[in-house]
Amino acid sequence: MPVVVTAMISLGLFFLVVAAVGMVRLPDVYTRSHAVSLTDAVGAFFLLTGLAIYQGFSTNTLRILVVLALLYLVNPVISHATVRAALRSGEKPVAEDRR
Repeated sequence: MPVVVTAMISLGLFFLVVAAVGMVRLPDVYTRSHAVSLTDAVGAFFLLTGLAIYQGFSTNTLRILVVLALLYLVNPVISHATVRAALRSGEKPVAEDRR
């Protein structure tokens, strides 16, 4: 069991680090939002699932699962609202010269 928990938490942390690197490296709000919304959800899933398995059967596990469910309900809404606000404020995507 500790190997599974360690693997899930490590995998979750990997995806969260990839999301952080995407925030730093990508050029505009649209590509950053795309990178963060996908990797953040997957990273949080693995991290919170690993923590739930580690906790065993307790009230903390129920709390972790509630946070996980709320995250999956709210994450797409937040990403959509961020991109829509950027679009309405006139933010233009960075045009990359492809030759």
